[in-house]
Amino acid sequence: MKTVQDILQEKGHDVWSVAADATVYEALQVMAEKNVGAVLVLEHGRLVGILSERDYARKVVLQGRSSLNTPVGEIMTQQVFYVRPEQTIEECMALMTDRRIRHLPVLEGNRLAGVISIGDVVKAIVSEQRVTIQQYENYILGRGYGE
Repeated sequence: MKTVQDILQEKGHDVWSVAADATVYEALQVMAEKNVGAVLVLEHGRLVGILSERDYARKVVLQGRSSLNTPVGEIMTQQVFYVRPEQTIEECMALMTDRRIRHLPVLEGNRLAGVISIGDVVKAIVSEQRVTIQQYENYILGRGYGE
């Protein structure tokens, strides 16, 4: 069973973040440059929130606010769900589905170790299923390993 650590080993530990006093526009620039759908909000190295494209659409665009002068801290999601490196991808999928979230910071102790997305989790599940299917095919066809 794959874990969060397995995902991070494949994709890396990069974390894209902004400060709570950055403007939403600045955060959107980071998301566009890094091709990600969310950025973490850090204060003095501590995780205080997350800003996603969904937050932007619902709390800026639909409310007629300006991304140029709205601070991230005013619209970020403050209740951040996170996972630990040893947790399974199935646990991540359950959490993401139950909470309707697409990004999970990974904390190792109090240290930020990375971020995983729903895409990362789905990719890992599909990969794991391919291996299982191949093993079943080998078993059914009587093929051993290395044949």
